[in-house]
Amino acid sequence: MFSRGPGSRRRAVGLGAFALGLAFIITSCGASPVAVEPPHPSGAVASACRKLLGALPSTVLGQESRPVEPSDALAAAWGSPPILLRCGVAKPAALTPSSACVQINGVGWFAEEASRGYIFTTVGREAYVEVSVPSAYTPAADTLVDVSTRVRRDIPERTPCQ
Repeated sequence: MFSRGPGSRRRAVGLGAFALGLAFIITSCGASPVAVEPPHPSGAVASACRKLLGALPSTVLGQESRPVEPSDALAAAWGSPPILLRCGVAKPAALTPSSACVQINGVGWFAEEASRGYIFTTVGREAYVEVSVPSAYTPAADTLVDVSTRVRRDIPERTPCQ
């Protein structure tokens, strides 16, 4: 048998708190990858997308980033259900010269209602950047506040949103 000294209880409580914190970190970092249909841009668009992806925030709407699969997709994800950003996508079929364009932090966005949320796509940029926001996040457009600054800096504008 062993005897406990006066400091042993504090060490045990401290170690328990440390273990609990470590378990939380491991659980948070262990989010499963989000399967993504990767876009396949080339040239300047691919370069701009890689630059954007290297500078995106680690949280969007307070949701932590998650890995994407395939890992080399020009995409990022946050939260569960995942908010998904894909860079270098094709122009949306519904986007026309007369489509509504919403400006958020200097970036024009085209919004489409989807079956389970909204899809926002940049307007007038060198690359189309798509952000899919599940209906669990409202208002959905708040997501764009967190990513627009980086889009404005990393994806050159061709024509401003009207």
